Amino acid sequence: MFPALAKYIPYYKNNLKIALPVVLTQVGGGLVALFDNIMVGHLGAVELAAVAFANSVYILGHVFAMGAVMGLTPLVGQAFVQNDTGYVKSLFQNGLLYVFLLGVLMSVILLLVYLGFDSMGQVPEVIVLAKPYYLIQILSLLPYLLFCLCKQFLEGLGNTKVAMNITMVSCVVNIVLNYLLIYGKMGFPRWGVVGAGVATLISRFLMPVMFFVVLKCSSQFSHYLSLESSTRFGWSYLKKIAIVGLPIGGHMLLECMAFALCSIMVGWLGAVPLAANQIAQNISNLTFMLVVGIGSATTIRVSHRLGENNFYGLRMAGKASIHLCLLTNSVMALLMILFATYIPRIFTTDVDVITTAAPLIILAGLFQISDGLQTVGVSILRGLTDVRRPVVYAFISYICINLPLGYYLSFVCGLGERGIWIGFIVGLSIAALLYHVRCHRQINKLEKLSCKSI
Repeated sequence: MFPALAKYIPYYKNNLKIALPVVLTQVGGGLVALFDNIMVGHLGAVELAAVAFANSVYILGHVFAMGAVMGLTPLVGQAFVQNDTGYVKSLFQNGLLYVFLLGVLMSVILLLVYLGFDSMGQVPEVIVLAKPYYLIQILSLLPYLLFCLCKQFLEGLGNTKVAMNITMVSCVVNIVLNYLLIYGKMGFPRWGVVGAGVATLISRFLMPVMFFVVLKCSSQFSHYLSLESSTRFGWSYLKKIAIVGLPIGGHMLLECMAFALCSIMVGWLGAVPLAANQIAQNISNLTFMLVVGIGSATTIRVSHRLGENNFYGLRMAGKASIHLCLLTNSVMALLMILFATYIPRIFTTDVDVITTAAPLIILAGLFQISDGLQTVGVSILRGLTDVRRPVVYAFISYICINLPLGYYLSFVCGLGERGIWIGFIVGLSIAALLYHVRCHRQINKLEKLSCKSI
């Protein structure tokens, strides 16, 4: 067994070299949400439920837009290993226009959704607190997308450390401002839930500013910002980014929609189940950030090997990521199950919320393996720029199976919020199977086409 694994060691090292900064970047972003909820949770169950509800709606637009920018990475990655610097530069500068248009459009859509807040069946006290927090989140969308564009661009070049450093700085800023503005410390106003939103807004404005300063001051990257005769602007570049990015956004939207709609359904059960559900989702999201880092590294490595027509290296990089994912998520699943009764106490002192959240954290632990495998599977497909079929698979898994099953188990069988999480386990497992079957078929297909063209 060990000799068989030994051949993967160089691939483990290369994947981890790229993945670890991405993991820290993702964990940093997850920590911002985590500390938001911990600090708001100590204000009360209603306040925590308000943030949970606002985020469950806002995150739909946020995740779709973020995913729509991710299409830049495989495009840049393949062009970069082929030394097509002019094409890489044009992709980045057209990407800035793409992000601006996307951010404005998504902000308008989110504002239209805001008009229907009172009709979503939530407790009135929750809605009152959720509205201003939601509006502040919308203001933070465009600057965050600018950060995402720079992050995805540099990831395509194989650089994942700059985004990590910026995320760590913004995380610290956010946490400090949370403490000052939520509780009104050191002479600052006590804004509660609104304070959490303002802290997030300020930190997200800082992120793209820091990124552009790094790009401008770096001799390695500054030429990507300069406008020269070789820079090409046009609809064709926007179209290329959109063709790859929008399906990724659609896939991420469907997955996120399943969680968001389930949060809304949990809200029908009351503020306590909704607060408990938010705790379980926060822990699940934090563990998910680890495998997202592995997935991002997988997309980079696969796109680079595809650009070189190195299918052996492509397969080995993909398999190495699967091994890393299984190890990481097995450990996280065990920790979540063992400490399920202790984790909720970090967020709240409300006994009812703690009691309700513990079994949800156990269920979240049970789907870690499936969640990790589906993330790596779809990341391989993104590296191949095979992004349309995964949207179909996501629709089948999350919308056609996960949501109806969760509703049936929760409201018909009487399992409450636990039934909704059991639906996640089934949906994620089916998604993982579909993605990996597709990976195997697509890699074989591309390799045959490459052999024929030689």
